[in-house]
Amino acid sequence: MVAQRITIFPLPGVILFPGLQLPLHMFEPRYKAMVTDAMARDRQIGMIQPLDQAGASDDKPALYTMGCLGRIADVEVLDDGRYNVILDGVARFHMLRELDVTTPFRQVEGELIEENPADLTLEKSKREALEKQARAFADAQGYNVDWESVASLDDLSMVNGVAQIAPFDGAAKQALLEANNLADRAQLLVQLMQFFGRRDRGDDTVTLQ
Repeated sequence: MVAQRITIFPLPGVILFPGLQLPLHMFEPRYKAMVTDAMARDRQIGMIQPLDQAGASDDKPALYTMGCLGRIADVEVLDDGRYNVILDGVARFHMLRELDVTTPFRQVEGELIEENPADLTLEKSKREALEKQARAFADAQGYNVDWESVASLDDLSMVNGVAQIAPFDGAAKQALLEANNLADRAQLLVQLMQFFGRRDRGDDTVTLQ
C-alpha cells in the first residue's frame, strides 16, 4: 500500500462507506476552505470520527485510526459561501500520522485499504439472515422501507447501505467500518440490530458475541 496525503473532515457519529454517498453541509470557515482546496486539487476528502463522540472542546481532538476516503461528486455553492457537497465513498484508509500543516483544516498521511474481491460477497444464508433481521429492526423502529429495492442490491451495497444509515451510535458505526470483511460486517450488523432493538425495549442485558 502506498501512503498519501489526505485532507480530513472529523465528524462524530458520521460514517462513509465505500460505494455509498454522503451529503454534507459545510458552513464553518475552515471546512469551506477545505472544500475550496479539494476542488482545486483532487476533489478528495477523508471522513473520520473523533474519539470523543460528544464533541471535544479541543480544536484538534484525537481521532480513530480508520476512516473512508470520499470524492466530491457534486457541490453546490450557496449565496453566503456555504457548500452543499455529495461525497462518493472511494476506499477505507488507515491513518498513519497527522501532518503538520498551515491550512485551517487537518491533513493526515494515510494508506488506502485494498479490499479482496473475494471478500465482497456473502453466502446466501448470511444475506438472508441479515435481510430478515433488517426487516424486523425496521418494523420495530417504524421505518418504511422499499424491500424490493433492497433485495435487488448487490451484497456490498446492501451491507454498507444498512451500516451507513442505521441509527447506531458512533462507536458502533466505527466498529462496522473497521470490520475485516463484508461477512464480518454483516454478522456485526445483525448483532447490533438485535442489541439496539432490545435496548430500546428496556433490555440492557444483551451481550454482543
